[in-house]
Amino acid sequence: MNKNLSILFFTLVVVMIGFGIVIPILPFYIESFGGGGFSMGILMSIFATMQFIFAPVWGSLSDRIGRKPVLMLGILGNAFAMLFMGLSNNLWTLFVSRALAGVLSSATQPTAMAFIGDSTSEKDRGGGMGVIGAAMGIGMVLGPGLGGLLSGISLSAPFYLAAGLSLLAALLAWLLLPESLPSDRRSVSPAKRAPQLKSLLEAATGPLGFLLILAFLTSFALTNFESVFGLYSARRFDYDAATVGLVLTIIGLISAIVQGALTGPATRKFGDENVVKASLLGSAVGFAILLLATNLPGVMLTSAVFIFSNAMIRPGVSTLVSKRATSGQGMALGLNNSFMSLGRIFGPLLAGYLLDINLSFPYTTGALLMLIGFIASLVYLRPSKSA
Repeated sequence: MNKNLSILFFTLVVVMIGFGIVIPILPFYIESFGGGGFSMGILMSIFATMQFIFAPVWGSLSDRIGRKPVLMLGILGNAFAMLFMGLSNNLWTLFVSRALAGVLSSATQPTAMAFIGDSTSEKDRGGGMGVIGAAMGIGMVLGPGLGGLLSGISLSAPFYLAAGLSLLAALLAWLLLPESLPSDRRSVSPAKRAPQLKSLLEAATGPLGFLLILAFLTSFALTNFESVFGLYSARRFDYDAATVGLVLTIIGLISAIVQGALTGPATRKFGDENVVKASLLGSAVGFAILLLATNLPGVMLTSAVFIFSNAMIRPGVSTLVSKRATSGQGMALGLNNSFMSLGRIFGPLLAGYLLDINLSFPYTTGALLMLIGFIASLVYLRPSKSA
């Protein structure tokens, strides 16, 4: 891994630590402020709502002014938002801090992906996106583990650590990361505004339409697992924050290994389209068997089967969006991130609602969505003419 990719890798690890820290402690954090399941759904959704609104703005802006300034804004903004969350003492300040984290941290992922698009050939881009996916996976290893571990000290302590790591990442990026988009390749068109319903519908029916819909479905289904796992495991198995963090740490580790070590070779050998199709089918099966677990080893094993299948969908779709973009890559990848965020807006809300009806419903819904995505991909996801 070269120096630039290493810095991007560390940056996204840090940002995802901030996201992952929330998951194991969120039910207990919410309850300490007098909230319940619906409050948890709102807190998970508000972050994605802000990402949905602002990701294409940042991606488009990076096409105009360069990747590095936008990336720096995202990293420093994440540090401030994590500090604000740690200082929150009621539900309203918690919601505001989480919204702020969504606004500012959404500048990092599409910009980092656009940096990869600037710096790699089409042949190697799948591997580069896989490294970015691995960074996100490692963040999801360290975040839940740290959140569960440090929750024994204070529910606020994990957020202070995330803020400090973000400041370190910002310093490294400022000192060592070059600009990947030369001035003569930058867009001269006006910066894209926040996504409107009309523009999203146009994108969904355009050349990248099915890929964007697939990004939405995948994200929607995955949040059915992530957002309610803490409550699901607490209600079914009486797990505490440390145990939830342990399971999510194992899941994140598997995801990082699969994305970092297997995505590049798999896409080069079988093609991005075939890897995405196989992952969709495997994810549908993996979701279904999650419900068969009856103890901690079973939970870990079935979760591992699911995440092994699921791990390559996101980088696979992102790579295809990058390759098939007809305008600026930053804009296309920002739009891709918006559709994923849109899935994360509604996923937690529906999952929380379904969980209150029946513990198994969020996971059966996830299995159905993955199956629908697989069937549709057989029709709409075909190799491009240039492949």
